[in-house]
Amino acid sequence: MISPYRPDGTGGFMSDFSVEAEAGELGFDQRRLARIDAYLRPFVDDGRLPGWLMTVSRRGKLVHLSSYGERDKEAGRPVTTDTVWRLYSMTKPITSVAAMMLCEEGALSLTDPVAAYLPAFADMRVFTGGSATDPVTEPARTPITVWHLLTHTAGLTYGFLRGHPVDSIYRAHGFEWGRPKGYDLAACCDAWAAMPLQFEPGTGWNYSVATDVLGRVVEVVSGLSLDAFLRTRIFEPLGMTDTAFHVGPADTERLAALYVPGPGATATRGDFGPVPTSPPRFLSGGGGLHGTAADYHRFARMLLGRGELDGVRLLGSRTVDHMTRDHLPAGVSLKTFGNQVLGETAAAGSGFGLGFGVLKDPVALRALASPGQYAWAGAATTLFWVDPVEEIIAMFFTQMLPIGTYPLRTTLGTLVQQALVD
Repeated sequence: MISPYRPDGTGGFMSDFSVEAEAGELGFDQRRLARIDAYLRPFVDDGRLPGWLMTVSRRGKLVHLSSYGERDKEAGRPVTTDTVWRLYSMTKPITSVAAMMLCEEGALSLTDPVAAYLPAFADMRVFTGGSATDPVTEPARTPITVWHLLTHTAGLTYGFLRGHPVDSIYRAHGFEWGRPKGYDLAACCDAWAAMPLQFEPGTGWNYSVATDVLGRVVEVVSGLSLDAFLRTRIFEPLGMTDTAFHVGPADTERLAALYVPGPGATATRGDFGPVPTSPPRFLSGGGGLHGTAADYHRFARMLLGRGELDGVRLLGSRTVDHMTRDHLPAGVSLKTFGNQVLGETAAAGSGFGLGFGVLKDPVALRALASPGQYAWAGAATTLFWVDPVEEIIAMFFTQMLPIGTYPLRTTLGTLVQQALVD
C-alpha cells in the first residue's frame, strides 16, 4: 500500500521523518496531492521501477511523504523512510556549497584560476579536430577558473556521454562510469588535466567531472580531505547523520539495490561492484555520496532558508541567491548552449547557476513551474527541486540507472504545482 508513513519492520511506524502538517494548512488540496502517488504507482506495478519515495514540503514543513515498492526486490525489503540511496550527481550541489563556503571566507575566489591550486591545469589544450586516437589540439587561451567548474563551462567532460571525441579519450584512459583502479581524487585530476578540453573555457556548457575537480580544490584550500570537510562543515552542523561516501557495515541492508532496464522494460538488478563500507580511495564530489531522503531534505531546507536551517547558517543569504541565478550568457539556455544529452534537464527555458540547474522561463519549458526554481538530479533517477517562489521542496528517489530511462521530472513538477490551491 501507499502510505504517508512506512512500516519500520516491527509493525509500528517510523517517526523520525514524517508528515508535519495537513495539506490544507499549507495551501495544498490533499486529493490533488494524491495524484502524485496515482501517477507513480504503476511504475512499480508493471515492473519498470523497483520502488520509490516521494516528498513534498512547503515553508519547511513536510506535507506529503509516500513510498511504494521495494528497495531490494531480491531480498524482499520495502522502501522505508530510512532507505539509503546512491545520490550520484545530487552530490554536486553539496560540493558546490562547500566551495562557496570557502569563497565566503576569502580562502577562494570564483575568478581564481584552478591551476593556482592544481598546477596540472596550468597548460590546458583544446580539441580542435581529428579523432579520439589522433586529436588535433591547440593551447587554451582562457585559464579554467573556479567559476567555470561550478557552471560546467570548463570544457571538461564525462566518458559515458558518448557525444564527442574527447568523451572517447576519457574512456580510453579508464574514465567511463568509474576511474582506473587505485586512483584517488588527486590522481584523477592530474589525468583529466592531461586530456584535451572539448572547447575553450566559457564558450559552452558540458556536463562533466568539473565538480570532482572542484572537490579537489576544496581539499587543497581547506587542508582537509573532502569527506572530512563535508562531514564537519555541512553534515554534522545540519544533522545529516546518514550521508557519506560510504555505507557503514551495519547499514548495508538499508541501501537500495541498483537496477537497470531489463527485457520488457522490467527493472533488472545491475552488477556494479561492492558497496563501499569504509571511506573509498576516490572521493567523488561529483557523484560519490550515499544518503537518506531525510538528510537531503535538511540540505534542501537550508537552501530554501537562503543558507540557514534551525539556527545553523552555512552560507549568507546573498550567496545562495547568487548561486541560484542563471550564470549562462544572456540569450542562451541549456538547450542551445549545452551538450543535448541530459534530456529534460537541458530544456528550453533552463539555465545553470553555481551547482544547480535554474529555470528561467516556465513558458518556454511548457510546464507548470515557477521562475527561479532550481534543481538537480542523480544518475540513478533521484531528483530534487526547490521553488523559492512557492517555498516548496520536492524530492523523488528510486535506483534506476541511467537517468532518463523514464522521464519523470516535468510531470512530477506539474503534479506538485497543480495541487496548490491557495
